[in-house]
Amino acid sequence: MVDDYIESILDYVKQMFGIGLDDTSFDKELVGHTNGALMVMTQLGVGPDEGYRITSKEQTWADFLGDRTDLELVKTDVYLRVKLVFDPPTNSFLVNAINDQIKEYDFRIECWHKPGTHIEVDPVPDDYIDD
Repeated sequence: MVDDYIESILDYVKQMFGIGLDDTSFDKELVGHTNGALMVMTQLGVGPDEGYRITSKEQTWADFLGDRTDLELVKTDVYLRVKLVFDPPTNSFLVNAINDQIKEYDFRIECWHKPGTHIEVDPVPDDYIDD
């Protein structure tokens, strides 16, 4: 389980994989895969308009997300994307389940950032008569 106080994007991803924060053996791979996932998040409307990348554990979720507290789903989405390329399941059913979860998360993230795509209930018209 990831501790809430992990603000470093790289440390968050490492901890999700159960990699010790002081173990730098996989940092180069994790940084590359994480940057790919962050690029997708930028395309979905999350993060700085000019894009964002990490180079070490110095970059934080606050750097990427700002002070937004409504985007926690982004962290899980990034992790799942990294998982599929860094440590994919050997079972195709699990791969499909992760891909389905990513699709759902992407849809929710994208809807959250595009005006007019939130589901709203139409108000009852003034001339509506209930018999």
